[in-house]
Amino acid sequence: MGDAPSQATVREVASALRAYVEYQRELGVLGFAPAAPPASAAAPREGSEAPRVPSSTSELFVEPALARVDTLEALREHIGDCRRCKLAPHRTQVVFGVGNPRARLVFVGEAPGRDEDRQGEPFVGRAGQLLTEIITKGMKLRREDVYIANVIKCRPPENRNPEPDEVAACEPFLLRQLGLIAPEVIVALGKFAVQTLLRTKTPITQLRGRWYDYHGVKLMPTFHPAYLLRNPADKRLVWEDIQKVMRALGIAPGRA
Repeated sequence: MGDAPSQATVREVASALRAYVEYQRELGVLGFAPAAPPASAAAPREGSEAPRVPSSTSELFVEPALARVDTLEALREHIGDCRRCKLAPHRTQVVFGVGNPRARLVFVGEAPGRDEDRQGEPFVGRAGQLLTEIITKGMKLRREDVYIANVIKCRPPENRNPEPDEVAACEPFLLRQLGLIAPEVIVALGKFAVQTLLRTKTPITQLRGRWYDYHGVKLMPTFHPAYLLRNPADKRLVWEDIQKVMRALGIAPGRA
């Protein structure tokens, strides 16, 4: 028989397992009820300091090869023909992300739709066209100036909502993407992107329009363009959020 592990090793493994269980509970995976968010995670009042989002405990279980990835191209190669979750049999292709690898601004959505699955690029359908208008007509930027990605890299069947185990499998890739790009601002689009990044179940209606700290990066939650297609009256709210983003980046607001 081999030597027994040291007490220090046992404590380290136990600590990592506790962190992992808490991470799974936050996501609702493995039957754990989601943990109640700490008081500090509540949406800040106007003028108060935004809460910080703690580093993801999922980083404790990052594949060693993923931790060594140092470019977006290498990250895409690492993901490969991904079979890490149950979405793989239903997708046409992995939708990785697109844009400037050194972008100051990153938009994060929830998951690819039918058009994205066919073309292999995020936000190219009707919702994507609206996002492009926000970027080009509202912000006066080119689409290729920013970076656009999703929490989930594969299309869920019938465009259903992403499930917790799918988020858990794919989120390390998003975290690595954001780390490699190192943007100044992240705009989280829609409920699932916002709740995943901020580790909260708070409704997006209570989160949008306020700044949060995501691993040292300013994060602005706002409504998903697909929501705006169904609720065009709320475009003004998104424009208010985008103007805050523009001011944070030192961009003069254009016309809505």
